[in-house]
Amino acid sequence: MPNTPAVELIDVTRSYPGVRALAGVSAVFPAGTFTAVMGPSGSGKSTLLHCAAGLDRPDTGRVLLAGRDIAGLREPKLTEARRRVAGFVFQSYNLLDSLSVWHNVLLPQRLAGVRPDRAWAREVLTRVGLAGREHARPAQLSGGQRQRVALARALAARPEVIFADEPTGALDLAAGREVLGLLREAVDDLGATVVMVTHDPAAAGHADRVVFLADGRIVTEMTRPAAEAVAARMTAVSAHAGSAAAGVDAR
Repeated sequence: MPNTPAVELIDVTRSYPGVRALAGVSAVFPAGTFTAVMGPSGSGKSTLLHCAAGLDRPDTGRVLLAGRDIAGLREPKLTEARRRVAGFVFQSYNLLDSLSVWHNVLLPQRLAGVRPDRAWAREVLTRVGLAGREHARPAQLSGGQRQRVALARALAARPEVIFADEPTGALDLAAGREVLGLLREAVDDLGATVVMVTHDPAAAGHADRVVFLADGRIVTEMTRPAAEAVAARMTAVSAHAGSAAAGVDAR
């Protein structure tokens, strides 16, 4: 149901010593959609993703993940809520070098105490182009292949939401396109919701919507984005943020 929120932030604030990362952010990420989150360095985009995913706790506000308010959950209930609903893909892959591709893919389910669906895991590895590499170690793979392992690991648990933080940042152009295509397929073919932080307008062009942050606030968004339009909007947002910062310094 595309109008049902998979993730919702309601007036979320988050500060660190000397830094206001989020300043009352409210956002809805509908189920079965692909949203890119962009903004200048320090705009709060990674903090937004981490709060939405339950990896960081907001100072105030509510975070609804698959309809459940996770902002006030304590461990281990927060970890359980994340494992039940979410999958994660990071720029640094976060694979265990001591484990094979196969065991990396199954690890989150085993940690959650869930019996892995091995048939689905094999299908996922086939979907991401890694059939036959199950026994390889991460060090034996290219960067693009390692990122596909990370995506297979996320998909193997059949998550409702995939959170991706700069998933193509460490990849060359061809490998990045492959990973973005797989994220797009996760939405179109599997009905997942993808929330992706990126600095790359071409990557954002794979999304249904782009949300732009500046100074800890959502300042604009666009739907059906084309890379050129995203780049132009990003330039305008960065210029505005820079002007605002200069004004604060002047005062």
